[in-house]
Amino acid sequence: MGVMKAAHRFSSPSVSRTRRQFLGTTAAAAAGGSLLSGLSGRTLAAGEISETDHFLYRLAREDGPWIDTQRDDRAFGYRGGKIFLSEDNARTWAHQSDFPDAENIQFSSLLGNGRVVFATQRRIFSASADLSEIRELTVLDRDGSAYHPHQLRVNEKPGWYFYSLDGRHTFDVNGKEMLIWGNYCNVGTGPVPANIYYSVDGGETVRIAYAFGRNPAFQYKDADPTEWVGDPGNPLVCRHIHSVTYHPAEDAFYACSGDLDRKIGVGLECHWLRGTYDANEDEWDWNVIVSSDANSRFKSGGINCVDDKVYWVADANGPKPLRETYDRGIFRCEPEDIPDKAKHEMIYPVEYEMAVMTINGTTIVAPKYGNADPDECGFLVSSDLGETWGHYDLKELGDRSGVRVNPPNGEGWWRVQLMERWVRKGEVLFLKMKT
Repeated sequence: MGVMKAAHRFSSPSVSRTRRQFLGTTAAAAAGGSLLSGLSGRTLAAGEISETDHFLYRLAREDGPWIDTQRDDRAFGYRGGKIFLSEDNARTWAHQSDFPDAENIQFSSLLGNGRVVFATQRRIFSASADLSEIRELTVLDRDGSAYHPHQLRVNEKPGWYFYSLDGRHTFDVNGKEMLIWGNYCNVGTGPVPANIYYSVDGGETVRIAYAFGRNPAFQYKDADPTEWVGDPGNPLVCRHIHSVTYHPAEDAFYACSGDLDRKIGVGLECHWLRGTYDANEDEWDWNVIVSSDANSRFKSGGINCVDDKVYWVADANGPKPLRETYDRGIFRCEPEDIPDKAKHEMIYPVEYEMAVMTINGTTIVAPKYGNADPDECGFLVSSDLGETWGHYDLKELGDRSGVRVNPPNGEGWWRVQLMERWVRKGEVLFLKMKT
């Protein structure tokens, strides 16, 4: 197991200690000496810039669109029945269009050709670079047939067919851009099948790359099994997908899922998949690398591939035997060593479960999970691929969990979507590294 090299130079301002803050500081000290930083007893005003030893941070303006995603100098947002597109890092919004269901947008991605692919709970759209043309897309199944969401029942709360925890969804795959992501679903809504989606034609079409099977735990209680959502031909089931990414060094894709080991009638839901794509045939080949129970580093998220290594964060949680410890931390290894825990290097010994991480260059941004962690709004950051770390609790932002971490825009600001209780949109936070 690798040794975490914690930075000892991080300062921490004076804060009033609550039990939650004390526990967080104690956990940091046990992890090797990195200190909590953040302000206590105040609220950060929108647009106001504050700082830690590693980064500046600010909330998005309250009078502008909700900034749903960014890429280079562009940003996509929505507000009040309209969608917006910026070409100057969300300073101004050069393009806008009416979109009555804007407040229900759950996913968006800016493509290299200028188009925007975005989705509500059950519908997905492709828009031109200036938003003058918006087309609703029909997802295509693996055999090329039309794939439609299930029929809603009366008073059913629509689920998330397209929402993703990841903040990067586009990759250069052998000289051609691919959009690919998996949906995080079945949390406080009606049943939704877990799918991996992709597009290789610049957002003209969206297809299914992989479909998990029919999970008995997430169906209508009175439904006949023939009516269940999911792929009837796939015995592998999960609750939702945590992460999908691409590893250029081996021209392969990795995905992981959650959530529990339900055993009776369901079985394991935590899996790692490895997929390869045949562009000539537009076909996928997926294989299960490992399946595990919930108290495992393989119940994970935030997969990133850097050079010849795979990085991820552990989302391990109960149930577990009384004396068994939680298998948590931030890990990396060679791709072929993913199933072998003995060959994993722990680069940070996280005490609480995490599910999100984005790596850009040598910088790691890993938000902590507010529901489970003593931090109010915690972040782990490293500017040297895990050699040294900073642990920060931005207490003035309240009890929040960061998801959908976009790499820095043209001005160097990372975008983080802050969630209240993990599943309700809170605010948009921007971070700018000092080094």
